[in-house]
Formats: sequence, C-alpha cells, structure tokens
Amino acid sequence: MTNDSIPAGELIKQIKAIASEVDFIHIRERSKTASELVDLVKNLLLEGVPKEKLVINDRVDVALLTNIHRVHLPGHSFSPKELRKKFPHLHAGVSVHSIEEAKAAEKNGAEYVMFGHIYATSCKPGLQARGVQLVKKLTSALTIPVVAIGGVTPERVPELKQANVKGIAVMSGIFAHHQPRMMAQAFSEKVKENPYEKAL
Repeated sequence: MTNDSIPAGELIKQIKAIASEVDFIHIRERSKTASELVDLVKNLLLEGVPKEKLVINDRVDVALLTNIHRVHLPGHSFSPKELRKKFPHLHAGVSVHSIEEAKAAEKNGAEYVMFGHIYATSCKPGLQARGVQLVKKLTSALTIPVVAIGGVTPERVPELKQANVKGIAVMSGIFAHHQPRMMAQAFSEKVKENPYEKAL
C-alpha cells in the first residue's frame, strides 16, 4: 500500500521494482488530485505494471477512468453492494476497525475486509494496537477474507497466518524502506512459507 509521501516518478520506479513480488499494489495517495492519480495509474500501466494487480483506494472515479477493476473503500464510504449494482465488474474491499464494522461490511457486500492496526506502528502514533487475539476473533466471525495491516513485519507473518488471515497489507514496511524490493521479497517468502515444513 503506497504511503502518499513519495514523488510520482520515484513511486513508479518503486512499484515497478516490487510488482513481481506482491499480489496487489494498493494506490492510496490521498493528497493527489483525481488528475494526478489518473496520470499515475496510466504511467504504471505504460511501465508494464499489470492492471490486475492495481487496487485504487477510495477513488472509484479514478478506477473507472483508468479501467481498473479493484477498489478499496474506507469504512465510512458507500456499500460495495450499491457500487456493484451500478458497476458489476468492480471488486471492492472495505477498511474496518472492529468486529461490528467487519460484520456490517460483509453484510454490505465487501469481498474482503482490511483490519488494523494490528501492531504498534509509526503510521498511527499514540494509538493502541488491536492485537492478534482480536484478529483471531474476527477471522472466526466472518466468512469473507481478512487482510491484516499495521506494524506487520516479515517476522510477524507466521503469527498472522496462525490467526487465519488471508493476506497482509504493508505500507511503510516497504515504501519507507531504502530497499523496497528486498523487503517485498522478504514478505513474499514468509507468506509462501509452509508453517508445517519446519515440524517435519
């Protein structure tokens, strides 16, 4: 997930570098205008970043203009069910911060929820982390996938897998690192690791 603090030219280079290592690239650039976001997405596509990997945060208009089929909605946004009535080709997930919000998002047609922040993180200074125990309760309460975000490091991935999350989202852990591709590889290796192999 992009962190809205890197100039567009550098951001394109970084995304291009990590694209083969990650399943999705979540474009979350809140300070950019619609026009700047459209240009960013168009340039990513021109640079060969696969369209299928791009997720647009909040800006459904930008997704529609650039023909990207995945959007991610804040918890206070409209319902994914309503969105798909108008645009059946769009896939939508929702950010949530409690079990109640997650259940509501599932009921409203979210294909997955992103839940956080799980661990203490510099992105949310002074805010209490929600912790892995709550993640376990959440994954048990829902039928749709849960993606964990917030303070996730490669070392913490096995613990999250044990909590039955279906994915992790990383912002500063990759985009604030001086070697984003190396970090993306480290996360990818941990995600693909079979937890049972070490017991054999």
